[in-house]
Amino acid sequence: MIEVIIKNCVGCGACVQACAYNSITIIDEIAQINHDTCTLCGACISACSFEALVMKRENYSSVNKEDYKGVWVFAEQRNNIISPVVFELLGKGRELAEKRNTHLTAVLLSASPEKLTDELIACGADRVIVVNNPEVKDFTDQIYTSAFLQLSEKYKPEIILAGASNIGRSFVPRVAVKLHTGLTADCTGLDIDPETGNLMQTRPAFGGNIMATILTPNHRPQIATVRHKVMVPFPKDDTRKGEVIVEKLDFEAKDSKVKFLESVQEEGYQINITEADIVVSGGRGLKEAKNFELLKEFAKLIEGAVGASRAAVDSEWIPYPHQVGQTGKTIKPKIYIAVGISGAIQHLAGMQSADYIIAINKDKDAPIFQAADLGLVGDLFEILPLAIKRFNQ
Repeated sequence: MIEVIIKNCVGCGACVQACAYNSITIIDEIAQINHDTCTLCGACISACSFEALVMKRENYSSVNKEDYKGVWVFAEQRNNIISPVVFELLGKGRELAEKRNTHLTAVLLSASPEKLTDELIACGADRVIVVNNPEVKDFTDQIYTSAFLQLSEKYKPEIILAGASNIGRSFVPRVAVKLHTGLTADCTGLDIDPETGNLMQTRPAFGGNIMATILTPNHRPQIATVRHKVMVPFPKDDTRKGEVIVEKLDFEAKDSKVKFLESVQEEGYQINITEADIVVSGGRGLKEAKNFELLKEFAKLIEGAVGASRAAVDSEWIPYPHQVGQTGKTIKPKIYIAVGISGAIQHLAGMQSADYIIAINKDKDAPIFQAADLGLVGDLFEILPLAIKRFNQ
């Protein structure tokens, strides 16, 4: 908390003017702090010329950090196919493990892991911990959380990385809460602080306007979820050897409050935009849902996937799995074509890493043109039909 050193305070009021939350008042020429509304921003301390305000911080460590060793990667799989983000995590995990002089472990929850363990080792893992209980065949929050808790309490990893996928975003926060540690979500950068050994977790903040680096200095493990298409995979080496550890865990009935019924693939959702080399995205400029058929026709001709801005998804013109942006998916195609998208910073956060960006918009001042390699100023309802005609020739 912020405390007032009474002998230094002269009641000048500079701190009152600096506080944006009206948390400071002057009573009998002494500053008084309302700790219920104070956000600890420190603006009052900077404004005080008399060193009358100090920030009291509690310095503690709730765990013995020396007990925690190793970097873990959650090896997410669906239908016994490793999720592509896992290979990126193994690449970054390999780098982090070497900096910490420790091992890299992939944690695989699968009822049929036989063919997957060798692939994980070839892609960078030193060892694979396998949980192949029948209960982990299909994902549920409670079972996956329980599995990670039991494994973490036994092996005590220093770092846990998972993809910022629907599964990762669903159960990893539960793991962090149960382990009484921190979680940094949707990271775009990871590194090791050379002085402290802490994991430096970088992610966009304030709508993507700044990049924040977040630390978990007092607790372990350090947990982060990472966006797809922002890390470099480890080069696959089929000659690599590693250890496979099989764990049989106990899942009590209370761990399974949700019963998995079936998995239904959304009709028409055939191409994963995170894996496509070409993505054609539509925004508010398409005006209504039926006009996405024009976009789909064009995407099919150029063997691309269909994406969308948040505005189009919120308007229910196209399902959420197509959304590109900070609250959607981060993609890195070879070619990204933005059609009728203004280019808000939240959308740019999801596609600005594309190799080549083409923008079509009738507003010549649209922010998307600042990120585009090629910009076409004009009516998309004139340009797209011409492009379709040309590709049909």
